[in-house]
Amino acid sequence: MKPFWCYIVECADGALYTGHTDDLERRFAQHQDGYFENCYTFKRRPVHLIWSQEFESRIAALEAERKIKGWTRAKKIALAQASNPSLRSGRTDVLTTVRPERSEGSDN
Repeated sequence: MKPFWCYIVECADGALYTGHTDDLERRFAQHQDGYFENCYTFKRRPVHLIWSQEFESRIAALEAERKIKGWTRAKKIALAQASNPSLRSGRTDVLTTVRPERSEGSDN
């Protein structure tokens, strides 16, 4: 079964964008390349992936996205830092993408 992902990217202006997808690498590349002109991240590139988690269904990934979108910036940064302690507080200044995190019940 194909996995789904919830993710957070940090934009060049420091804004955080939360989304979900069934192909994390492709979606991240789309954010980076400005594939969708109407996307929130289009004028805020480059973006850095600061957090991601795999889910077994699109519904579960979407529910996580909606939950996280309601969080404060500080709580989103704390989530990212828990997965990647090398992120700095405030402006993350991450230079590499975060290794995807697997949810419980995942085969990998």
